[in-house]
Amino acid sequence: MANSADTSAFSSICVIGLGLIGASFAGAVKRAYPAAQVLGVDTDQATCEAAVARGWSDTACGPDDSAFEAFVKGPCELVVVATPVAAVDDYFRKLGEWGYEGVITDVVSTKAHILDAAAELLPHPQNYVPGHPMAGSEQSGIAGARPDLFEGSNWILCPDEATVPEHFQKLHELVTGIDARVVSLRREDHDAAVAIVSHVPHMVASALVQLACRHADDSQAIMRLAAGGFKDTTRIAAGSPKLWCGIAFDNAQALVEGLAEMTGIIGSFATALEKGDRAAFTELLASAAEARRALPAAWIPSTEKLLEVRVPMVNRAGVVAEVTTIASSVGCNIQSIDIDHISEGNAVLSLVLTDEGDIGQLSAQLINAGFSVSFSPLSAKEHTHVD
Repeated sequence: MANSADTSAFSSICVIGLGLIGASFAGAVKRAYPAAQVLGVDTDQATCEAAVARGWSDTACGPDDSAFEAFVKGPCELVVVATPVAAVDDYFRKLGEWGYEGVITDVVSTKAHILDAAAELLPHPQNYVPGHPMAGSEQSGIAGARPDLFEGSNWILCPDEATVPEHFQKLHELVTGIDARVVSLRREDHDAAVAIVSHVPHMVASALVQLACRHADDSQAIMRLAAGGFKDTTRIAAGSPKLWCGIAFDNAQALVEGLAEMTGIIGSFATALEKGDRAAFTELLASAAEARRALPAAWIPSTEKLLEVRVPMVNRAGVVAEVTTIASSVGCNIQSIDIDHISEGNAVLSLVLTDEGDIGQLSAQLINAGFSVSFSPLSAKEHTHVD
């Protein structure tokens, strides 16, 4: 679904890495904003040709092609790094050597190394805003890519005190324009958080498949019984082993801690069974069921009732990171973000929220953090970012 705005927040975008996520992103941008100029960069010539043939990039080339350098030095306003972590340093080094001054983001699933690389290799690290779309597929490469991959999914952005507010605003607009939902997260919390909600589940899915395989006889009868819930639960185990091995070792410490905690939780079920403690076993099931039922049935919320939150910014660094992180922490979804400049040193951060989250907690936490806040209702028809 194309965005209601006529133009993209960035008119010229370079997507480095045309795998599952990079190619899907390029396709999503071209679908939502056909006028946006997209250059794809990939080491595989066939992948480059496929991206152009599908209309997902206007042109595509290899990393050593002069067209890449010319685009970065010329019209490029946004660079999206969609490569494995191991390739990040080389591309950051190129961007630094070419004097790139535009916005940079990424889709890398772990942040520890890329944050260090950005600080060391980028001449303007304040222009880098870490990103991570929480979307994927059991298929890999451009063969599994599709422009609707991010619809309704969460897309993490990690601003900090050095982030240029307008950069975050434009990235937010671009991400929501392809129908994803921005979640702000502190950079130092990212790897531990995704270990729990993404990396540990993948290892558990792989373990479940291994368990079934160990009990399958020559006729594979047990595997024929593995339908419904088992197939849904283990779908992600079909993902690229090479890719997931890299992710696991990039986030080894957080993953080890998460797996250890998961082992303890599974052990609590076994202990309750061994002791014949039905009450404890029932409570384990009940607490999980209650938490699962509390998740929103639809990840794209109702926009019949919108709320505008206005936060004055007076020479205070890091205000965007603070406010958006607080909003995310209490479950509020930011539909759009604007920055109204009143004078050289004064501005107002304007957030339009959907009807999710705890507005009372949002107000209390913002006030406790030292912000002056005002709230006002905003109907969907008054808000141009809503389709």
